[in-house]
Amino acid sequence: MTTANAIIAMERGHYRLREQIGGSAYGHVWRASGPHGAGEVAVKLINRQQMECAQPLQRERWTGSAAGEIAFLQSLAPWDGRHIVRLLDSGWHQGLPVLALELMSTDLAKHLAALHDAAQSLPVERALDWLGQINQALAKVHQYGWRYLDLKPANVLVDRLHHTVKLADFGTNRLLGGAREHSYAGTANWQAPEQFFPTGGAYTSSARSDYFSLGALFYFLVTNGQALRFCSACGQAYRTHHTAGADVLRRAHGGAIPATLHADEEARFAAGLPPPARAPAVALLRALLQIDPALRPRHALQISRMLAAVAQACAIPALAA
Repeated sequence: MTTANAIIAMERGHYRLREQIGGSAYGHVWRASGPHGAGEVAVKLINRQQMECAQPLQRERWTGSAAGEIAFLQSLAPWDGRHIVRLLDSGWHQGLPVLALELMSTDLAKHLAALHDAAQSLPVERALDWLGQINQALAKVHQYGWRYLDLKPANVLVDRLHHTVKLADFGTNRLLGGAREHSYAGTANWQAPEQFFPTGGAYTSSARSDYFSLGALFYFLVTNGQALRFCSACGQAYRTHHTAGADVLRRAHGGAIPATLHADEEARFAAGLPPPARAPAVALLRALLQIDPALRPRHALQISRMLAAVAQACAIPALAA
């Protein structure tokens, strides 16, 4: 069992674990001291206890995901760290891949929760700016030939000092040029319909699957942490029935995929925006949340232009690229 003060050796030096700051069934994230006064970093380890309980195929998948994340981050050009968390070091610990990443203040889920607890809300201009930054991060992932497939607030890291966000956790990446059909991947509460509802026993995704999740995140930001009913229903179905939850939901809706956006949700979303911005913002939200991927925006530039129209209606200066 990994504990505080444990020493983790990687290629560029040794790291002392200080406190666990995140985790899931898949892995743990620790705040750690870097080598030679290099400052604090985030060390990401595979959950060894879960690995020992998992079936061989699951263990292979987890190890492959971590190794794939390292390979993806190593492939990035230095300037891509503007919107994607930087890999500082990597190696193997107790036979499993381990990463050292830049340490950020918090993640988007925790940040919105803290604002809610303080009876505050995220300023509209910041919500739009952050959505633009996340869109640019997805553009980089797609540029390098991958689908991200796990966009959610916990995977968006926040720098409170500079008011910037970065995309993290690339273990779910799938190649854009590879087979479009794949096994279940991602987080049910934030997935595109094609990621949750299989066709012929397999899941078919594309770069536009990431844009659906971007739309769910747009709604989350503007409504100060509210989730879409579609996303909540998929999450509950998965928790109760695992992947069979897709069939349960279809049967409850006469064999159809449930609506992804309801009129009252549009109204709640619009109420969080200045009146002049409501029409272009709702248009973008609707476009991103289309059930049919072919009806969603084609690329990041189209989303950027639609976001710019929202910002212009709010009288906000041009969003950062």
